[in-house]
Amino acid sequence: MRLPRTAHTDRPWRIHEITRDFTVEDVWAMPTPGGPGDLHLLVEQMAGGLTREGEVNGEGRVGRLLFAIRWKLGALLGWDKPGSGVGGRIPSLRDRLPADLRACPRGPDLGSSSFTSVYLLDDEWAAEMGNKTVHGVLHIGWVPDGSGGHRGQMTVLVKPNGLFGKVYMAGIKPFRYAGVYPALLRTIGREWQARAARRDAR
Repeated sequence: MRLPRTAHTDRPWRIHEITRDFTVEDVWAMPTPGGPGDLHLLVEQMAGGLTREGEVNGEGRVGRLLFAIRWKLGALLGWDKPGSGVGGRIPSLRDRLPADLRACPRGPDLGSSSFTSVYLLDDEWAAEMGNKTVHGVLHIGWVPDGSGGHRGQMTVLVKPNGLFGKVYMAGIKPFRYAGVYPALLRTIGREWQARAARRDAR
């Protein structure tokens, strides 16, 4: 379920301290019901389940097609050349971390995708990626679900690279809402339930 931006901005996340020049692009409730200390389980799942393209293994055909088109365009236009991302053209958000966050666990990177972890706390995790179009942040918070439990909340924050980056983000918006995010969240939810069943069976 898509949420208003205030679902992210109204919470006292530490990510706010280092992303003041970023825009909150999307906020989604994740179908990952759990207990108050279960964020680490979701982080482990996501870190192990993303492909190079950033999709979740097992995602539907529409999502795979959209990612394939995106990466073909990126190769043709040089959007993802070495040196164009975090640590090259784009300084890492880890350079902005206050001392206490820098001393915390960094957390796992997202498999073979281009996302690298920034920091990991008990109730939030942030990872970043970058190319010639945008510097993006994936923020996963662990929030009360209103019925006594907790669930994940996924927020995407972006800093477009100039006018081209803004046009790019506007151009892919319908595809994200129509195909990418719904498929992504369905797959995350199915895997979460399967892992929960295996844990309960032990």
